[in-house]
Amino acid sequence: MVSIIKKELYKKIYKIIKDYDEIVLVRHIGPDPDAIASQIALRDSIRLTFPNKKVYAVGAGVHKFKYLGNLDKVEYDELTNPLLIVLDVPNFFRLDGIEGLEYQAILKIDHHPAEDIIGDVDWTDETMSSTCEMITNLILNTKLILDQKIAENLYIGMVFDSDRFLLQNTSVETFKTVYDLLNISKINFIPLYDNLYERGIIEEKFRAYLINNIKISENSFGFIYVSEDVLKKYNVESTIVSNQVNDFYFIKELICWMFVVYDERNKIYKANIRSRGPIINEIASKYNGGGHKFASGCRSKDYKDMEKLAKDLDEACKMYITKENN
Repeated sequence: MVSIIKKELYKKIYKIIKDYDEIVLVRHIGPDPDAIASQIALRDSIRLTFPNKKVYAVGAGVHKFKYLGNLDKVEYDELTNPLLIVLDVPNFFRLDGIEGLEYQAILKIDHHPAEDIIGDVDWTDETMSSTCEMITNLILNTKLILDQKIAENLYIGMVFDSDRFLLQNTSVETFKTVYDLLNISKINFIPLYDNLYERGIIEEKFRAYLINNIKISENSFGFIYVSEDVLKKYNVESTIVSNQVNDFYFIKELICWMFVVYDERNKIYKANIRSRGPIINEIASKYNGGGHKFASGCRSKDYKDMEKLAKDLDEACKMYITKENN
């Protein structure tokens, strides 16, 4: 049963969407399936519900996630103070694709801890497993329209960000949301896993490289830097590194680990961090990063920042172990 507070929130969100004829949906740079799926699903639902509105999902695309749908290219000088819908990102510096956009108001829907983005209508709830879980609840509890493709994208986003409902952000409410989505949409969800988890043998060999070369400290902190030469050797893109980080969740010798890769196209080092104990988003924020308590990341043009971050994380592991043993 939906609480009175949630009902009022859904009404406010639906109203602000209804009030604007032009809407731009944005999410974070370096998007994962939850970010892109929530963005495209909400865009398509708004378009179906309000056919006369101009609704755009913007930002750099990722070829690996092309199956979720196409993003839009729009000339911002042709828009007149649209509504900006911010999804799956709490801070302005990580927004992707809004340079030059003048917007009238912000609707924010996000499951990360609150930072500097505060929406005129704001739904920030870090207890949610994913932004797709939030969008699913929004659609199911308002007049927004759901079709099969929208339902498929929302399911994919929920599965990805909860790592198949294995992570700590999974709740009873998550399972109820999934049940309601599947029951109403009647989608065949089994084939959807192929896009998320099917890998070529080259990618599996690369995963073996990561396992064989990760350095684990005495404090159970794991670190690996993947050089450009290694990427070329295994013929994989830098984005593949972030796709592998969740695979290390059940290695008992690790309580925190970080993968670093150099993105040649953008001339920047990217770190993906995961934890099964120490809180890491506060540490990542010191290096212009952030995220969840146990799943975060950051970017820097200076590799020394990555080294400093690794030391801080190793120290956090040490303090966590000491606390657990006392």
